[in-house]
Amino acid sequence: MLKSTLLKAVAATALSFSTWASAQAVDLQFYFPVAVGGKAAETIQGLTDAYAKAHPDVNIDAVYAGSYQDTVAKAITASRGGNPPQLSVILSTDMFTLIDEDLIIPFDDYLTSDEDKKWIAGFYPAFMENSQTGGKTYGIPFQRSTPVLYWNKEAFKEAGLDPEKAPATWDEMVEYGKKLVKKDASGNVTQWGVRIPSSGFPYWLFQGLAIENGVTLANAEGNKTNFDDPKVVEALQYLVDLSTKDKVMAPGIIEWGATPKAFFEGQTAMMWTSTGNLTNVRDNAPFDFGVGMLPKKMQRGAPTGGGNFYLFKGASDEQTKAAVEFVKWITAPEQSAKWTMATGYVAPRPETWETDTMKKYAEGFPQVLVARDQLEFAKAELSTYQNQRVVKIFNDALAAAITGKETPEAALKAAQAQADAILAEYR
Repeated sequence: MLKSTLLKAVAATALSFSTWASAQAVDLQFYFPVAVGGKAAETIQGLTDAYAKAHPDVNIDAVYAGSYQDTVAKAITASRGGNPPQLSVILSTDMFTLIDEDLIIPFDDYLTSDEDKKWIAGFYPAFMENSQTGGKTYGIPFQRSTPVLYWNKEAFKEAGLDPEKAPATWDEMVEYGKKLVKKDASGNVTQWGVRIPSSGFPYWLFQGLAIENGVTLANAEGNKTNFDDPKVVEALQYLVDLSTKDKVMAPGIIEWGATPKAFFEGQTAMMWTSTGNLTNVRDNAPFDFGVGMLPKKMQRGAPTGGGNFYLFKGASDEQTKAAVEFVKWITAPEQSAKWTMATGYVAPRPETWETDTMKKYAEGFPQVLVARDQLEFAKAELSTYQNQRVVKIFNDALAAAITGKETPEAALKAAQAQADAILAEYR
């Protein structure tokens, strides 16, 4: 009887402690830009569950907020309403907007030791270009990417091209494209040579062309654009010519979301899209495919892309410290490797690629290394103050040129004037 009573007392004490510990746990709300369901959501949920299990003093509520645009809009609305998330993954290009809205705090305030500073320095420099400004670190790279070129090896072989070799230059892409175009008996194109999407975020893929031609679209301070630079005009003319002059790409606006499916179905032999599509292509392409760096003009080049972690104002000191620790954990090699293998996004720290897990993965799937290696030539994605307004102006200019409503030169000159009017106050 005494033993039974003692066991009950111990159990009650344990339950009481568990209840107390749960009540004392730090609650974190974490916005993540992905629709509910799918491998990305499953992986994030699995990682947050694993962290919560290993850290019972932290409760993490992962809120799947939809697209990047949905996520930043919800984060801004929630912050203005006095109920901000403590942590969110939002586009790296929204950094200046979040600073301008006075919604985020720099990680440096909570990463002050030499070890912490070494950790910050351990991310790829190309990713940090869209993560730091004014000597402070506002974003920590996580869901990051670059665009790459995918090609159908079977289509290459059929066209008499080396199936193991991607076009290395602009001229080669046109040359290959002409050999890859296929037409039916009526003269209708059934397979295009290349597909570069111009909907959704056309500025991003176009930025690859601009960088390859030796120019960036904006300065590092986010207060000046170079839209009407002659090299940008030349890059846009090349893009337009792929359809109108060289006839290797379908005319008009090309849909971003439909591009992988068009590739799978043989409607195009090459495509430009995010390395974030790599796992999708691996799982769904019914043919052998290659992945290569974007072709060069004056130089190799590509923009970085994707999302960073941001810390929001309004959190308690305990919540922010817990958020920082979670970010350090989820970007560590083991977790980062799981995320890269599940999605195709680029692991943002070199140390992840040195793990046995990633080495083994890359050995069996070497295409995953292309985007990582391209970081050597990558530049920051277009990002300015009033970023959504400025990017819309530029996207509209691209569309005007692609659809033939304006010449590249006229469209970009008008876009530069509008961007100048918006950004003048930030200089």
